[in-house]
Amino acid sequence: MALPRMKAGPVSDINVTPMADVMLVLLIIFMVVTPMLQKGVSVDMARVENPRQMPDADKEDAVVLAVTRDGKIYLGADTIRLADVTTKVKDRISSKLDKTVYVKSDARAKYGDVVAVVDNVRAAGVDSLGLLTEKVERRPIPGMGGTATP
Repeated sequence: MALPRMKAGPVSDINVTPMADVMLVLLIIFMVVTPMLQKGVSVDMARVENPRQMPDADKEDAVVLAVTRDGKIYLGADTIRLADVTTKVKDRISSKLDKTVYVKSDARAKYGDVVAVVDNVRAAGVDSLGLLTEKVERRPIPGMGGTATP
């Protein structure tokens, strides 16, 4: 009894298994690397309803100072003392055309610590000083038609 011979031709189905494997590996890599891309120190910034947009603060060469709730001061990712703020900021902005410095402070940082940093930054001869904040996300009150802040 003779069996019919099958024709061996090209397969028109797309094999998506290797593509799914590559996509999962890329997803894992991005999930691991993304937190490392944040430059500087992470602080819980003050929340305001109408923040001014400062897109230049996200640039790679922006001078950003951070004040944490325990009073530590960071220039980028490096810890500095309050006495060194003026000289370090002067060094960073001396070769730049845009002499803008950004200060982000923790919402629970002491007011006096933030004012001392701002005074020392002003003493460095900056053209403008930006205070970085976050926008308050307002959510509607169910059944009321108004909004509430968290």
